[in-house]
Amino acid sequence: MQNALRDLMPRYGVPIGSPVELATLFDPPLPTVLEIGCGMGGATLDMARAEPDRGILAVDVHTRGIAALLLAIDDEALPNLRVAHGDAVTLVEAMPPDSLAGIRVWFPDPWPKVRHHKRRLLQGPAVELLASRLAVGATLHVATDWAEYADEILAALDAEPRLANPSGGFAPRPGWRPVTRYEQAGRDAGRVVADVIAVRV
Repeated sequence: MQNALRDLMPRYGVPIGSPVELATLFDPPLPTVLEIGCGMGGATLDMARAEPDRGILAVDVHTRGIAALLLAIDDEALPNLRVAHGDAVTLVEAMPPDSLAGIRVWFPDPWPKVRHHKRRLLQGPAVELLASRLAVGATLHVATDWAEYADEILAALDAEPRLANPSGGFAPRPGWRPVTRYEQAGRDAGRVVADVIAVRV
């Protein structure tokens, strides 16, 4: 795991804390979709394989998933996948405004205890930041199986003036969205998934 980070991050990684130059991230340049919270990377790899005309930049704080993705990028020679290891908000802050072709936040940590709700990612300030980095017409796509958090996310996205919700509420699950390991575990436990898809205007 540490060997993958040491050997492969310089080739396939995006440093957090430095300006992110999306125009030079892929060769040739590709419209870039940011995935926040890639877990062990299974869905990320599915996206990269299915969307060769898009660049996927996956960010996560957990070392195991980032290491697994680095090894897969190297093994499969995936030209359209890059990773960042660390805090997503810090990464997004270093991106140019109006630059991303999409942001996907699938099954963010719901921080279920009330005293931890302030740690939830998809609240006003972070939603404002994410919206500011989307290009006009790009989408912010969130999925969660935590019902109370789903309502909170829907309200936060509806309150952001740069985002519009074409569905007027929760969206039908897109057939192209890969089923993550977390999602499958939730399905097996009987939890219902809510998708929220907002468009930058």
